[in-house]
Amino acid sequence: PADIQAMSFEAALKALDEIVARLESGRVELEESIALYGRGALLKRHCEAKLRAAEEKIEKIVVAGDGSVSAQAFRSE
Repeated sequence: PADIQAMSFEAALKALDEIVARLESGRVELEESIALYGRGALLKRHCEAKLRAAEEKIEKIVVAGDGSVSAQAFRSE
């Protein structure tokens, strides 16, 4: 959804945390729980995409044995 796509990572993570708290409270009707779970899944995917995009922009500075400096793309293990 467009509203999720427009969210920053921080806003999406906060919204996801709020959904988790509501679901864990046990005070949500079944139909609303299903809707919240679906929105939570979309928020999770959005956060993961934002993290992947950030990782692609990060470069790691490497100092070689001879003292030369170079940059390499970030790779998460």
